[in-house]
Amino acid sequence: MTTVDTLEALRALYPPAKERSVRKQLAALDAHCRRFVALSPLVVLASVGADGAADASPRGGPPGFVTAPDAHTLWLPDAPGNNRLDTLENVVATGRLGLLFLIPGVDETLRVNGDARLSTDPALLARFAEARRTPRVVVEVAVREAYLHCAKALMRSRLWDPAGHVDRAALPTMGEMLRDQVGDAGPAETQAEMLARYAADL
Repeated sequence: MTTVDTLEALRALYPPAKERSVRKQLAALDAHCRRFVALSPLVVLASVGADGAADASPRGGPPGFVTAPDAHTLWLPDAPGNNRLDTLENVVATGRLGLLFLIPGVDETLRVNGDARLSTDPALLARFAEARRTPRVVVEVAVREAYLHCAKALMRSRLWDPAGHVDRAALPTMGEMLRDQVGDAGPAETQAEMLARYAADL
């Protein structure tokens, strides 16, 4: 097998980056970036642990659930999940986070990289308190890099095109897949039962 294991070998395979793709990287969130964040109901968090193991995890909420109080800061309230805490443990370990914001129907995405920490400041938690709960922590990101990513990946994937959507029945239910993976005995949780169970934490 032939592998690419040096930066020189990698760069030899590609032409130089276009000037605009380099210049579009910002050191802070401008008005366009902040508007993108305000409209986004989904962000993927990329993190790395002390051992170098990488992880990517989605976070969702109503549009604007991640807020940008200023050009250099993002606040992301943590919501109930499976309590593995992969992303949060990585933030504690390395203090670095990459974020990919998506907006339904928009093929461009927003990439943000920065230093992250977990805050339990009561005043900050209170900003994100809802009728049912207050977050245990808020992920605070000090923005180091921000740039709008071109539409090609989502155009190729046809992610928002209903004609390209996959019928959920193409896969077993989550309960069936988990039963097979972990070896549980007995009937698998149905999709309807799963949705009803999730409803309490949405």
